[in-house]
Amino acid sequence: MSSIIIGICGGTGSGKTTVAQKIIASVGEEDVAYLQQDSYYRNVGDMPLDVRHQANFDHPDAIDNELLLNHLEALRAGECIERPIYDFVTHSRKPDTLSVLPLPVIIVEGILIFFDARLRRFMDIKIFVDCDADIRFVRRLKRDLRERGRSVDSVVEQYLATVRPMHLQFVEPSMRYADIILPEGGFNEAGIDLITGKIRSVLAAK
Repeated sequence: MSSIIIGICGGTGSGKTTVAQKIIASVGEEDVAYLQQDSYYRNVGDMPLDVRHQANFDHPDAIDNELLLNHLEALRAGECIERPIYDFVTHSRKPDTLSVLPLPVIIVEGILIFFDARLRRFMDIKIFVDCDADIRFVRRLKRDLRERGRSVDSVVEQYLATVRPMHLQFVEPSMRYADIILPEGGFNEAGIDLITGKIRSVLAAK
């Protein structure tokens, strides 16, 4: 099976997930396997919890790209994978996994997916979702308070200590590898229409 692999990159809170969801809704969820790079954080569950809280999760070394690469290779070869499930409250992998089937379209989404050249070589279409920093921060703050059990102070401290510096060092420079730069993320309906049209044409050619 030869799948089309789409990479969706961009800073935290840029709207990557919304873009992915709109592509899935347009193409059809029965044809799309969806992998979020957040699921592939290295397992630091054996470290003390206070040490885990201090870890830099926005640096490329925090991601288990070897496993992600193996999973992409398996999916493209027509094999099912067991995707890790990451617990953002305890900063550790859960014992359970999620079965992901090989489907015609594979979406890989994350802040650092364009940093690793090996990952980029897997991607047929590379999309960078661009969004102003203040909007991204507000979205991250709301998400971390609502979904990840964080306090306002902890979110602000993490943003200043690691999120913003790593964005400037690794995420923003990777925009140059994108085939498509999508401003305003999921609100850019015209851009998403063009992208989904391209996906359908590639699928038809395959």
